[in-house]
Amino acid sequence: MAWILLAVAGLLEVGWSIGMKFTDGFTRLWPSVFTGAGIVASMVLLSYAARTLPIGTAYGVWVGIGAAGAAVVGMLVLGEPATAARIFFICLLLVAVVGLKMTSGH
Repeated sequence: MAWILLAVAGLLEVGWSIGMKFTDGFTRLWPSVFTGAGIVASMVLLSYAARTLPIGTAYGVWVGIGAAGAAVVGMLVLGEPATAARIFFICLLLVAVVGLKMTSGH
C-alpha cells in the first residue's frame, strides 16, 4: 500500500509542479488553490508512505517521479524542447527510481 501512496504522491507532484506555471506567481486564484491543494495532498501521501518505507527511498522516488513527470508533461503539453539529451537524462531518473524501489527491501 505504501508504494501505491507514494506513486500517487509522485503524480500529484507532477500536477502541482505543472500547476505552478499557471498560477502567475500565485496571483491567479483558482490555479493557486488547485496547486496548493496538490502540494498538501502530495506531502501528506509522501508522509504516509514514509511510515513504512525508508525515507531516503520514499523521498528519492517521489522526487524522481515528480521531476521526470514534469519534464515529460512539459515536453508533450507545454512545448518545451524534447532533445535527445533531455530524454536521456529523464531515462536516467527513471532508472534511479526503479533502482531505489528494487533495493529498498520492501
